[in-house]
Amino acid sequence: MKHALSVTREADFAAWYQSVITEADLAEESGVRGCMVIRPWGYGIWERIQRLLDDRIKATGHENCYFPLFIPLSYFEKEAEHVEGFAKEMAVVTHHRLVADGKGGLMPDPTAKLEEPLVVRPTSETVIGTAFSRWVQSWRDLPVLINQWANVVRWEMRTRMFLRTTEFLWQEGHTAHATADEAVEETLRMLEVYREFSETCLGVHVIAGEKPENERFPGAVSTYSIEAMMQDGKALQAGTSHFLGTNFAHAQNIKFQNSAGEFELANTTSWGVSTRMIGGVIMVHGDDDGLRVPPAIAPWQVVIVPMLRDQPEDAAIVDYCRSLQKELAAQSALGEPVRALLDLKPAKAATKRWGWVKKGAPIVIEVGGRDVAGGNVSVIRRDRLYREDGKLDSAVMPRGDLVAGVAQTLADIQATLLAQSTERLRAQIVPVDDFATVEAHFADSVRNPGWVDVRWSKPTGAALDAVVERLKALKLTIRNAPLGQTHGDHGPCIFTGEPAVERILIGRAY
Repeated sequence: MKHALSVTREADFAAWYQSVITEADLAEESGVRGCMVIRPWGYGIWERIQRLLDDRIKATGHENCYFPLFIPLSYFEKEAEHVEGFAKEMAVVTHHRLVADGKGGLMPDPTAKLEEPLVVRPTSETVIGTAFSRWVQSWRDLPVLINQWANVVRWEMRTRMFLRTTEFLWQEGHTAHATADEAVEETLRMLEVYREFSETCLGVHVIAGEKPENERFPGAVSTYSIEAMMQDGKALQAGTSHFLGTNFAHAQNIKFQNSAGEFELANTTSWGVSTRMIGGVIMVHGDDDGLRVPPAIAPWQVVIVPMLRDQPEDAAIVDYCRSLQKELAAQSALGEPVRALLDLKPAKAATKRWGWVKKGAPIVIEVGGRDVAGGNVSVIRRDRLYREDGKLDSAVMPRGDLVAGVAQTLADIQATLLAQSTERLRAQIVPVDDFATVEAHFADSVRNPGWVDVRWSKPTGAALDAVVERLKALKLTIRNAPLGQTHGDHGPCIFTGEPAVERILIGRAY
């Protein structure tokens, strides 16, 4: 069996990941460290993520808006813990004009220095909170439920496409509420939206839970996450939701007059997912032939490749393919019209076929003169590319059968990818009762260590710092404490010996 990629997951997972991005035409370097050009196929996947998630966000009562890319430095200075958390990652604009430097180049004009530096948006709690302080006067103004799709900049030292880039795309939701209970409910509601979206649309099984104190968003009271397991056993934090309490409201004067005429601070939340999700899709679903895109987020779910030979019969083949494309587009799958593309680029059919295999198109259809004569098509399913004998599984079937069954086929592919993700995650979480076993479990730093599930007493302060250092020595982090745990006698915490109050997941992560 010969694979389309030159490097396999087993040989070098990091190099394989980069190879998938390159061969699938997802993104490329831009010339600015940590910033990428997202190519049409990669951006098409992001557009699908946007559309499907945006529908879910709006269904929960949120409205979209937009806030400036530039945020005055003074806005951050009002919230000390928040600015400390992001200070090392902030890009700052200090001048508004360039002049010639006398050496053939350009330099900032010393006379054009800004009165106040502007931070390039790393996240928008401060600027949106300032707006909330204007918008919220009375309990009647609450809740405020908004979301924005935007780009942000965080100056990363070690970058990796989609997973950790200096500039990335995301959505960030921000809300204000009259009570803490309402804000916590909102925080968990949006976490559930992310969990459902990840599993239903991305085909990525995740575990939703609360992050430990040391992993909280700067300035938050509590932070929740969805954690996904990659094929190399590492974790990927795929989305977060934060209960901010009154911390930001206090700093930004978000006050309202309650029904009794008294003034109170609002409770706020924020939550977001980013283009990092595409990196997760690659590492969860990709194989040694490239990407496998779940049909729900595939820009094109079915790609038709005519096998043309510069012969008179080519016109009939193209006509056959055009009518097939229309028939497919008239079908509905996963709640939407089927997205079918006829690839008429001037290249050999085999080259185009493998190009779409590497891109991960869910279904690739080849049509030649013999297929036209017999009313057939040759079908390749990306979720099961090879037969047991190692040869490409290209099944010839009647055209009508393909069209009639395309919706079910796409649904089956979507379900298969989720099932594989679910099985992998469940198989690679191991309950562990002592720290020595944790050390032994992660002794092999290369081969799919997965995660461990351990007892946890929720230490804070110096005790938590000591735990973090012990884990750091093994390149491990606490992922989250899964929601829905039944509280009872968990035995002693493996770190402190104190009675455990919950169980947490530990693993290596991106």
